[in-house]
Amino acid sequence: MSKQSIQFDGIKDVSQFKLYEIINKSLSLIQRAWKKTYGFIYSFSPSGKIGLVLLSLIFLMALLAPWISIHPHRVSSGPSLIPPAWPHILGTDELGIDLWAQICFGARVSLLVGISTALLAGFVGGAVGIVAGYIGGLVDKMIMRLVDIMIVLPDLPVMIVLAAFFGPSLFNIILVLALFSWASPARIVRSQVLMLKEQSYIKAAEIYGASPWYLLWKHFLPEVFPLLAVNMIRLTGRAIVAEAGLSFLGLGDPTSKSWGLIIHHATSFRGIYYTNFWKWWLFYPWLFLMLMVISLAFISRDLERIADPRLGKS
Repeated sequence: MSKQSIQFDGIKDVSQFKLYEIINKSLSLIQRAWKKTYGFIYSFSPSGKIGLVLLSLIFLMALLAPWISIHPHRVSSGPSLIPPAWPHILGTDELGIDLWAQICFGARVSLLVGISTALLAGFVGGAVGIVAGYIGGLVDKMIMRLVDIMIVLPDLPVMIVLAAFFGPSLFNIILVLALFSWASPARIVRSQVLMLKEQSYIKAAEIYGASPWYLLWKHFLPEVFPLLAVNMIRLTGRAIVAEAGLSFLGLGDPTSKSWGLIIHHATSFRGIYYTNFWKWWLFYPWLFLMLMVISLAFISRDLERIADPRLGKS
């Protein structure tokens, strides 16, 4: 056997060993992640598990909308106002557009508005709360007076005025909803930061020259993020309902086909309550909207209990 072939076999053995090592490490990481995920889900109450299942199904429905709805969601695909029957399993509206397709694609709009509003309001409110709690003094007083004003303001009338002023688009609706949603996470994060900055390890880190950015990333964020995440899930449900309300009033994006817009078109139909049309045209979008909001409420309640074990004891 030549020297070159021996070197080639040695390189091949080393590469196979590294490949096996990478595969074993990947499998162990996947196994540990699965155990943690299973343990996390197992800690949920029965209602929380039901909420997780419902929300997962709605996510899948939104993600797989083009494949699970055989009819288009913007173009007529059958007679108008037919009751649920194959191939229109949830019936059609007054234009003959399949209602199941509208609900599947409308789930995308509701999730987009809810998640975007919660992320924007949560991060802005969290940043404002950290600044107010850590700096304190006049800055804290000014920020908290602004938070008090935002909380006292009647949400729906002002949102209606702003939505009508900015115009009907999803981006404007998300901005308007986030404008009235950042105050709650700001108050929660501020109260947590006020408690944390009095801890001995925070004071010790400041004495040894820790910068505010270091304290923010290493101490404040890991402590406040669980409570902030719970509040963001609540804001998601609130934003979904608010978007449906604005769309119901005719202030939503007319091209979005959201659940609120479906309800708006149904209730605008003359004599809807004197016919049987409401039994599918109005009932099914309301049902899916209710299931999503209830599932988010169940999940947020259990996450709050997990983030603060004292709630479970009480």
